[in-house]
Amino acid sequence: MRSLVPVFLITFGVACTAKDSGTTADTTTSTTSASSTTETAISSIETPIPAEVNPPGDIPDTQAFIKYMNTSGGYQLEVPEGWARTEKGADVTFINKFDGEKVHVARAATAPSVISVRANEVKQIESQGHAVTISDVSEAELPAGKAIVVKYTSNSDPNPVTTTRVRLEDVTYIFFKNGKEAMLTVWAPQGADNADQWNRISQSLRWL
Repeated sequence: MRSLVPVFLITFGVACTAKDSGTTADTTTSTTSASSTTETAISSIETPIPAEVNPPGDIPDTQAFIKYMNTSGGYQLEVPEGWARTEKGADVTFINKFDGEKVHVARAATAPSVISVRANEVKQIESQGHAVTISDVSEAELPAGKAIVVKYTSNSDPNPVTTTRVRLEDVTYIFFKNGKEAMLTVWAPQGADNADQWNRISQSLRWL
């Protein structure tokens, strides 16, 4: 009987070791699974596309402009002739490749300020755009009245034919009159030189 005691103790020790190893394996598996889930969530966030070295999108100095009037929105402004137009009630968009101009009109209780735009319209821009990076929010005096100007960059939508995407430079001008807010946005590939044309467009907006 004495010779059986050591054998029993060794067997009991092996069993305990096996049980502990199984517990460690389960913990490792759970940790790996949680880490994998976190990495998946982080990698799904869209990142900014590098700007083009020789960006397309310059509006020619010889570009002709025509007057566009929207009676539903109660405004008019100049737009480049020949750009494709999409109109929906008070809103309108003009597109030419990666260049664009659009107006969105909505009801508003009060005139916007730099502070209110940072708290509201900027969030709207960020939620509707791709990888938006805001660079400046300021105030400007334009013929249609005081405007809050938001400057930022964003990723374009994919080209419907080539699926190419580029980094864009965007400017949104926010106007207000009689309980109505108009957001005029112009954009082009980052690095394109459209300062004169964009100034012309923003200064051409008038309330009807």
